[in-house]
Amino acid sequence: MTASRSTYVNAAGFEMHVTEWGERTRPALVMWHGLARTGRDFDEAARALSGDFFVLCPDTLGRGLSAWARRGAADYTFDTYGAMTAAMLDHFGIGRLAWVGTSMGGLLGITLAAGLLRDRITHLVVNDVGPDIPQDSARRIADYVGNPPVFDTVADYETWLRRTYAPFGDNTEAFWRRMVDTSMRRTDKGQVTVHYDPAIVSTMAENKADLDVWDAYDAVVARTLLIRGEHSDVLPPTVASAMRMRGPCPRLVTIPNCGHAPTLADNAQIDLLRSFLLD
Repeated sequence: MTASRSTYVNAAGFEMHVTEWGERTRPALVMWHGLARTGRDFDEAARALSGDFFVLCPDTLGRGLSAWARRGAADYTFDTYGAMTAAMLDHFGIGRLAWVGTSMGGLLGITLAAGLLRDRITHLVVNDVGPDIPQDSARRIADYVGNPPVFDTVADYETWLRRTYAPFGDNTEAFWRRMVDTSMRRTDKGQVTVHYDPAIVSTMAENKADLDVWDAYDAVVARTLLIRGEHSDVLPPTVASAMRMRGPCPRLVTIPNCGHAPTLADNAQIDLLRSFLLD
């Protein structure tokens, strides 16, 4: 079984944590997580795909083991994340690559595939997000991301985590255990809270231009796959249908029995990724 490697990269002036899988000589695949998550969310998929790809799963600035912003909202932008991505690719000597992005990672992938990395991203997987996020859904996400809870015990935190991320659908106990272990940190008082800077919510509030990416979407030329959770409130069917008809005109696959967002962790979803990325 392929083991992961934990790497720290100087990326555009910030220390960036990257979990890497597979041989560096293989074709590159970047897997980018959602707003308040970490690169460890992709462990199952990255391990399975590492036989064919060199897989990089970064922690975005302000999340997981990466550094936090120095200027708050001014750093928590797609411009900064894009610069960090370019630096990460330079560090590993990567030219062309495939991209799998969940939620925020999908929007970042669209932005880069239309701009900075337009000639380098060959395959783009957009997981449960679109250029037009409903206001109620954006508000729901901003409310819980911007007001992180604090608990006395990990058990209490786990109860909250499972409830908050119930839309992920059915997953294994091992998946939820890793979610707990990689999504928490201790406060100065020894209590338990989320493993991100609460200021990252600025993407939903102050940096709304990062969420309005129709123009970028229409400019994407990479082969594109669009994935939607059956009960997703972030990617409504109307938006998914519009995405199918414009820009890269992707194939749309709906994952049953989950909301926002499919975890890409079970065999069927991993096989979907593999068949698309190797085509």
